Amino acid sequence: MMDIEVVEGDITQQDVDAVVNAANRAMRGGGGVDGAIHRGGGPQILADCIARFPHGLATGDAGWTTAGLLPARWVIHVVGPNRNAGETDRSLLTSCYRRALEVADEIGARSIAFPLVSAGVYGWPKEDAVDAALETLRATPTQVELARMVAFGRSAYELIAGRL
Repeated sequence: MMDIEVVEGDITQQDVDAVVNAANRAMRGGGGVDGAIHRGGGPQILADCIARFPHGLATGDAGWTTAGLLPARWVIHVVGPNRNAGETDRSLLTSCYRRALEVADEIGARSIAFPLVSAGVYGWPKEDAVDAALETLRATPTQVELARMVAFGRSAYELIAGRL
């Protein structure tokens, strides 16, 4: 059974097999978690995104690339729903976590660090974003041994810890 933990910190500094990137559909970098991962990992991540995902990824889907200069070995990119743009289907959000675990199993990752997908600029309510993440992580069969929720800021940490 997979252990789930929460830490407050920077996802780009996590010493795990794979970090999850909250990417946009184009897969060409962006702001928030996406921008931090591309900046921290260097140009190898963008080059791999272009090579592996020439047409990007659909909302709710996941795929992997190198992690470049990050401590992790892989980046698993997920495209969460943009609630601010009218994407309100919760199954697209839960699919991000399920698909990330499926991709982790495909590449042999045993430890994985997640941000809170869609809860930033995409506007998903934080409480429901946490519930969707934890429900999906607990219910998805996987070979992953450790799922780490990386909270950006104390209030996010306390919210996740309180629901964990």
